[in-house]
Amino acid sequence: MTISTPRTKAFTLVEVLIAATLSTFVLAGVLSAFLFLARTSFRSSGYSEMEAEMRRGLDTFARDTRNATDVCWNSAQSITLTVNGRPVTYGYDNSAASATYRSFYRLEGDTSPGLGRTALVRGVTSDFAFQRYKLVQPGVTDNAATNDRETKLLSLTLRAARTSVATVGASNSAVSARYMLRNKRVAN
Repeated sequence: MTISTPRTKAFTLVEVLIAATLSTFVLAGVLSAFLFLARTSFRSSGYSEMEAEMRRGLDTFARDTRNATDVCWNSAQSITLTVNGRPVTYGYDNSAASATYRSFYRLEGDTSPGLGRTALVRGVTSDFAFQRYKLVQPGVTDNAATNDRETKLLSLTLRAARTSVATVGASNSAVSARYMLRNKRVAN
């Protein structure tokens, strides 16, 4: 009579090592896809935030420009509009000590520089600039205004940039439409 012992089935060491290696590759792929999606989502939210901020800033600038009765050109990065009899200054702040550093800002009234500024768009690069134009005249190809009296149209160029430790920096550029100073008299 022969007595047989039941055989138990088990994995060999080679099978366990192969399964662990394959599991590591699958887990690495899932983890990298998760990180890629998280970075894309973060970058996308940065773009949408910048876009909304730029749209609100340009809308505010457009509203004041259309209602302005006069313009004073301070520099290529700063202008003062007279809106409802009060000065409203728009500009780019390049002072590192300021709370609105690297921002396209709005300053209403005669407050001292740096105080009362409202940052419309943050993270603006230093190539920010205003452009001024006179009314289009037949036969004249260059309608750039050279002084405040003949200025009837304004536009601006700005580029906002966002950087992060986790993702590649995002930037958004805008060249605004030309906004007409509807209530301003001009002299060509």
